[in-house]
Amino acid sequence: MTDAQWRKSTRSGSSEATCVEVADNLPGVVLVRDTKDRDGGTLTFGPTAWQAFVELAKQH
Repeated sequence: MTDAQWRKSTRSGSSEATCVEVADNLPGVVLVRDTKDRDGGTLTFGPTAWQAFVELAKQH
């Protein structure tokens, strides 16, 4: 996953305490990590599951 291009999620708040980073440039996966603890682990989603999550988050 060394080719991941991380960006701050547009749904993150302005505070660094609530930020997540997303890498969606890799084929077949979307990666998510905590900005404050980049080495603490990465969540991996398939594109369909990620899109469903994003659509649900937009409703709240």
